[in-house]
Amino acid sequence: MVHVAIGLVVLVASAAALAALARRLGVSEPLVLTLAGVAASYLPFVPEIHPDPEIILLGLLPPLLYTAALRTSLVDFRANAGTTLLLSVGLVLFSTFAVAVVVWLLLPVPFAVAVALGAVVAPPDAVSATAVARRIGMPRRIVRILEAESLFNDATALVALRTAIAATAGTLSVWQAGGDFLLAAVGGAVVGIVVAYLLALLRRRLTDPVLDTTLSFLAPFVAYLPAEGIHASGVIAVVTCGMILGHNAQAWQSAASRTAERINWRTIQFLLESVVFVVIGLQMRAILEGAWSSGLDHRTLLLSAVAVLAVTMLARPVWVFPWTLLPRRLGMADDVPLAYPVVVSWAGMRGVVTLAAVLLLPEDTPQLPVLKLLALVVVAGTLLVQGGSLPWLVRLLRLRGPSRAEDALQKANLLQQATAAGLAALDERITPETSPIVVATLRDRVTWKTNAAWERLGRAESELVTPTAEYRRLRLEMLRAERATVLSVRDSGAVDYEILRHVMAQLDLEESMIERFDEEEEERVEPLAVPLDDQTCSHLRAAPLVRDSTGGDTCAECVAEGLVWVHLRMCLSCGHVACCDSSPGNHATKHYAGSGHPVMRSVEPGEAWRWCYVDELLG
Repeated sequence: MVHVAIGLVVLVASAAALAALARRLGVSEPLVLTLAGVAASYLPFVPEIHPDPEIILLGLLPPLLYTAALRTSLVDFRANAGTTLLLSVGLVLFSTFAVAVVVWLLLPVPFAVAVALGAVVAPPDAVSATAVARRIGMPRRIVRILEAESLFNDATALVALRTAIAATAGTLSVWQAGGDFLLAAVGGAVVGIVVAYLLALLRRRLTDPVLDTTLSFLAPFVAYLPAEGIHASGVIAVVTCGMILGHNAQAWQSAASRTAERINWRTIQFLLESVVFVVIGLQMRAILEGAWSSGLDHRTLLLSAVAVLAVTMLARPVWVFPWTLLPRRLGMADDVPLAYPVVVSWAGMRGVVTLAAVLLLPEDTPQLPVLKLLALVVVAGTLLVQGGSLPWLVRLLRLRGPSRAEDALQKANLLQQATAAGLAALDERITPETSPIVVATLRDRVTWKTNAAWERLGRAESELVTPTAEYRRLRLEMLRAERATVLSVRDSGAVDYEILRHVMAQLDLEESMIERFDEEEEERVEPLAVPLDDQTCSHLRAAPLVRDSTGGDTCAECVAEGLVWVHLRMCLSCGHVACCDSSPGNHATKHYAGSGHPVMRSVEPGEAWRWCYVDELLG
């Protein structure tokens, strides 16, 4: 038992270390972890690993799907529902039968067994694709499509696999297969919805983040087990439950519970994903030796491996491009660039579901060692070929990932709208008994937070120290001194430890709330601008994009009053240049209040965004 525990500790620690190294080097984590597992499988002191498929399907798959579903936008999912259905159902079934035909022609196995292998290798793994996407910066729409596809394609593949296994035993009819598929989809969705709202009733009564996080850990299994118990899809139940709970988290959970849940699930996801790909690699030696000594001609074995890998990879573009190009010919296409389906069709790396599904094949399945090898070849081959070339393809197509600068601008805009709503609520709820000092403190606090977001859109803090940057620096120094004093009191034994823990927790909470930003995220080369859309107000549409300045690159009011400004803004009605709201003078806002000119524009280097004071909109 001790040896097993030591092995698990070594496995988890090695997987986490390799994943951290891959992130630091900027290479694909799944690929590095899988190759490391393959190399380790040939070491004499590394034992063979034969994972139980039920442990993988129950212990790994539900939590991985649940944490992905929590982060999936229900709004975006609805917008991409048609594409998701084509990929997660249509493409999986197409890939299943395409691979089945090749396997049936090359290997001495029944067609139902060939379909079973097709179902095993059909579903792509979102972990692999999104790991590459995070590293190279794919457009968000592509990432959303890949993530939504991966949430449901596992269900299609597992249902198809179970149907094929039943067919090999001769206990299944076509009508029964269709009924099973319908039960899996509808039943899984119903179970997921019911479980989500039952958990919501409990969650609304929990105020302790520890209890709420414990309930969250149980959620994927509470959804998965009942669904599987009625022969519905546990995968669909988990995904449905996770998406509903994630969408309504703001209403059903406290802020402390949401923070604790997010951090804990990120940790669990990291560990499970890392371990899975190492386990995939560790099986390679045993499976390869088993297939090599299975009695099948080695030439046929190699040909089958290459053919199945090729068909698995080619089935995706063969399915994706007709569904993309046909609407364009009919004049019904939207503004999606053709480069998007190119990337989607190539992001088909396989992973954890293929690993678990191949182990579900019965022991009496014809050519079982060969089928296991083909599944592992598909996983390793897609990770190596597609995972290795996907960054190159994205660069070749000149696709841009999310712009940090544009994201910062949108965050500032959204925060401005939220702050305006908060100040309006404050004005409505002030009573005669409310202290003016309390009101002033609240106003200053939210205004400071909003100004901090706008300040980050200007010149780098290394060029200009902003008020919020100075606040962060000085407050962190104060917290260090405060913590040092508390620790010295702790070491002296003069105060009860429970009191000390409470005070230190308060210091930690405040430090975690102080906004600090990586310098790399401040770097930007593209102009900061916001395109006009149908929601843009009439003032922004009527205002020019730029005009000549009447005051150069200084704030005349600040110069006259002996003040120092933070950032500069230009009125697009008269060209007047004045300082921003983070500056002591607030002269740009005062100019609007006195003149009524509605639109200003930033004149900071690299920025082209405009702001309407009347409607409080960017454009």
